[in-house]
Amino acid sequence: MARVARHGVEEAHAAESNRLLHALSTDEYAYMSQLLTVARLNLKEILVEPEEPIAYVYFPREGVISMIATEQEGGSVEVGTVGPEGFLGLPVLFGAEMATTRCFAQIEGDAWRMDADDFRRVIDERPPVRKLMLRYAQYFTDQLSQSVACNRIHTLEERCARWLLMTHDRVHGDTFELTHEFLSLMLGVRRAGVTVAMGVLQGAEILRYLRGRITIIDRTRLEQASCTCYRITRESQDRLLGPPRPRLSLSEGDGTGPEHAR
Repeated sequence: MARVARHGVEEAHAAESNRLLHALSTDEYAYMSQLLTVARLNLKEILVEPEEPIAYVYFPREGVISMIATEQEGGSVEVGTVGPEGFLGLPVLFGAEMATTRCFAQIEGDAWRMDADDFRRVIDERPPVRKLMLRYAQYFTDQLSQSVACNRIHTLEERCARWLLMTHDRVHGDTFELTHEFLSLMLGVRRAGVTVAMGVLQGAEILRYLRGRITIIDRTRLEQASCTCYRITRESQDRLLGPPRPRLSLSEGDGTGPEHAR
């Protein structure tokens, strides 16, 4: 690699907001970069359909992807979320061709996209990349297990605070769009329950919520209002994926990432 090109890759690597890609070595990042293209995750855009071949793997840089189990008794149920801490495509990592869930963007953001066949080849040929992706799979499993326990033993307000913290971690800035519908899916409750929980947090002046638009006013108090599940899952994330990057907006030096982006 030419020195100038190498310098450009190093800058992009240092600024990379997807935590998995940022955790790669510079050499592995440079290799992966050749296979990534820019994608915009538009609100409600379907990325994966159940029982259909997975065409692409996504590495979000901002926003939230929701994984929904469809055709359940009583309607659809959210079973997981993915943000800039990880990637969408665990079935591909495990050697499967299809997923059982529908996956779509619940909060808009930018992402990198990779052809699923390219991803299969990378994890077969590059052990450091495979190892990191498997560590993320372990974190994702830990998160799901903690969510099951959280839904069973903690109050609605505590669970709501936890999900808001997780969403805040995945966006740039303190204001983001989050509908009653999405919160009810995440929390497994009716919209009326969401209204009550958000009213408690807003009444305590921890956040402001108006027409689906949330502004976090006091992050410290929101963490205090959450159950311990948030801390447990963040510690698991840091242990398995390495330390997080500081929260930055795209305009504060994130740039567009690898120089090849198209």
